[in-house]
Amino acid sequence: MTKKGRVFSGARPTGRQHLGNYLGAIKNYVALQDNYDCVYCIVDLHALTTVETTADLKQNTYEMALDWLAAGIRPEETTLFVQSHVPQVTELHTILSMVTPLGKLTDLPTFKEKVRQNEGNINYGLVGYPVLMTADIVLYRSDVVPVGIDQAPHIEFAREIVRSFNYRFQTKALLEPQMKNTEIPKVLGIDGKEKMGKSLNNHIELAATPDETRLRVMQMVTDPQRMKRTDPGNPDICNVFSMHKIFTPAEDVEMINRECRVAGIGCVDCKKRFAENLNKSLDPFRTRRAEIGKNPEDVWDILHEGAKRARVIAEKTMQDVRAAVQLP
Repeated sequence: MTKKGRVFSGARPTGRQHLGNYLGAIKNYVALQDNYDCVYCIVDLHALTTVETTADLKQNTYEMALDWLAAGIRPEETTLFVQSHVPQVTELHTILSMVTPLGKLTDLPTFKEKVRQNEGNINYGLVGYPVLMTADIVLYRSDVVPVGIDQAPHIEFAREIVRSFNYRFQTKALLEPQMKNTEIPKVLGIDGKEKMGKSLNNHIELAATPDETRLRVMQMVTDPQRMKRTDPGNPDICNVFSMHKIFTPAEDVEMINRECRVAGIGCVDCKKRFAENLNKSLDPFRTRRAEIGKNPEDVWDILHEGAKRARVIAEKTMQDVRAAVQLP
């Protein structure tokens, strides 16, 4: 089948993935493989801008790759690799930094947010993060970058950098990436308030055991206005019900929606049903993960092979970039 073009996306190595990661990115990564030539990168260099210690960096990279593979990333057709295994990305980052105004970088809302989150570690890498991100995208001749609406400014800034480079050096060496808007849901954590994430310990890991998953689900906040079992509930504001709509069969979702509103079903039973359905949905993933994880070196071999393929693309791009800049 003829592919529509090349997709690039990357994510920081955060270790074992959770439901928010799956619904917000991994599920889409898997689906895009059917129609696009996909290049997926674990961006370990980006992680260095904010981590206090790199002790877990290698293990987190492995765990993330293992989860992606178990979820359905197909390495025989998709290029899956680690960012730092392709040194051309830092070379291109350096060159692109020469055409990127410092004022624009420090004015970006994302930079200001990073400053608020990392007041004690405002490093050069943090300022130049968008330039390295641009290098990631354009190095692999990416046609399309899947993003949510909130991330659209990042891609537009990358396009500006590309235009600045091409104009300054009178070349067409770099392609302007196009945005592919995707509906990325905001997955709330078990607290029902904040976005699911490890830093808040409000997440449910995909690779958790059924018992661990059940325990986390039973901790989930439901309708905050429903104080007693006999109180009617409102599924429209219940985080557990929002998850039922994803992981529970449609006929059961309709029943829960109906019975919750008339106190025909309680929150405890509602959560038990969700835990059961979630575990059932994740069972194939966990089986594949256990099988792939029997041989950790196989995962690293996949990443190294992916980097080898990525370097071929990257070097072709850099040959054009070096010629445009007229580096000796």
